Amino acid sequence: MEIAELIRPEHVGVGLKAADKGQLIEALGRQAAAATGLDVAAVTGALAARERLGSTGLGRGFALPHARLAGLDRFFAAFVRLAKPIEYDAIDGKPVDLVCLLLMPAAAGNEHLAALAAISRPMRDAEFVGRLRRAGSAAALGEVLLHANGS
Repeated sequence: MEIAELIRPEHVGVGLKAADKGQLIEALGRQAAAATGLDVAAVTGALAARERLGSTGLGRGFALPHARLAGLDRFFAAFVRLAKPIEYDAIDGKPVDLVCLLLMPAAAGNEHLAALAAISRPMRDAEFVGRLRRAGSAAALGEVLLHANGS
């Protein structure tokens, strides 16, 4: 599985404004609900519940909020670069500015591990992350993501 299989260009954004993790989860939840037809409260509730288990801030300014949801029949992913980094309780203690939301069907099985790996693996490459931060538009950011596995 590759990032390009998960994130559609219309779900890539630059400049999202959020003052904190709660606002970010709300914004991502609204976006995902609009795209999937799910209830906003169900999406944000599932994401918040997952965060209570442990932060999805994986370090180097990247977070991967994710949750399984009943009623979802396919994976949904969105990628945003925030207007300003926010505190996120990341494992390295650093603020987050790159965020990939991943929602999975409740019955996804081990496919969810492949999806999480496809998204998180390229984020360990400093040059790739730098290209994400330098992308001047959502379209340019989408192009960088499209070629993630070639980085």
